[in-house]
Amino acid sequence: MAEEVKTDAAEAAVEEKKEVPEKFTKLVAELDKMSVLDLSEFVKTLEDHYGVSAAAPMAVAGAAAPAEAAEAAEEKSSFNIFLAATGEKKIDVIKAVREITGLGLAESKAVADGAPVMVKENATKDEADDAKTKLEAAGATVELQ
Repeated sequence: MAEEVKTDAAEAAVEEKKEVPEKFTKLVAELDKMSVLDLSEFVKTLEDHYGVSAAAPMAVAGAAAPAEAAEAAEEKSSFNIFLAATGEKKIDVIKAVREITGLGLAESKAVADGAPVMVKENATKDEADDAKTKLEAAGATVELQ
């Protein structure tokens, strides 16, 4: 019976996949064979090659900036912790990201590799200052927004 549930779940997952255009089927098939770490490295390579960033939180942060500017006159009570650059001590930055966010090792590495990226949103002033201190001690460039 447990196998039937697993099979039903697998079939449902296959049914939920979207239609892939003919011109991308070979590429998608190759991507399906790659591990998550290989995909992360592939994305980083594409970002470096084309000079772009695939970090989705950037668009959200950019859209929220005008609203935050209006609140600047008031004392800010929440801060966004933005990792601008990892720096030379990447392992120390990954450890700091893990400590600040509570993410696992792979997720923390993805955050560090994805710089510039938002590390944590809506942190208190004390949390933000503490996180900035830890990340800067690890060699990262950090901005509080």
